[in-house]
Order: sequence, then C-alpha cells, then structure tokens
Amino acid sequence: MTEKELCQKAIHMMDAAYCPYSRFPVGAALECSDGSVFTGCNIENAAYGAGICAERTAMSKAISEGHRDFVRIAVAGKSDDYCVPCGICRQFIMEFAPDMEIICLNGQGESKKFSLRELLPCGFDGSYL
Repeated sequence: MTEKELCQKAIHMMDAAYCPYSRFPVGAALECSDGSVFTGCNIENAAYGAGICAERTAMSKAISEGHRDFVRIAVAGKSDDYCVPCGICRQFIMEFAPDMEIICLNGQGESKKFSLRELLPCGFDGSYL
C-alpha cells in the first residue's frame, strides 16, 4: 500500500467518528508488516475517560485479529495543525511498535512524519518492570 493510500484510508475514517462532545473527528489507518491494514476512528462517551482514540481503535482491531508487527500508522484530523497521537496513544503504540512511523495529517491533507521515539523519547516499556 502506498503512503497516499494509507493516508486516504485515515481521512475516510473521520466520517465514521463518534464525537458529539469534542466535535473533533479523528481517523487512523494502521499498516502491518504483512500488508494488512486496520482502520479506526475516535469514539467518545459522555463519561469522557471511557472514550477511545482512533489510533488505539485501529491497533486494538489488529491485535484482536492476531497482528502485532506494525509498520506505520496514518492519523488524520481536521485541524490546521498536524493531528498527532495523544500521550495515551503514544504509550499504547510503545507497547507494540516502539520504532513505528507515524504519519500525521492536518485538515488540508498535508502530512508530517515522525518516529514514535521522536514523539515519546523516554517511553515506558516492559524493561522497567
């Protein structure tokens, strides 16, 4: 899958977002090493902490289907700035793919690439336990 195709899947997932409280739709598309792609959107809840971000939705779908080898994820939002994963998502990604590429898109479809280690330089992992 090309980077453009992955980004388009993330953009498309914004339409599926359930975000009546923030009104900030986010879509994600996660590519696994075998080429399979899992998508996700943010799903809010009136009890705010019970919601889930698009990145964790996509990763949870992949993990529940037996995938653990992630290559890259595209994250799309409608803001002027790039839509980067929140802290919880960064930590969640760290558990499974500390070297994964993260492609962040803004509302104009422009992209900026990061490594997870750029976004979470001192991430907590199992080596601390």
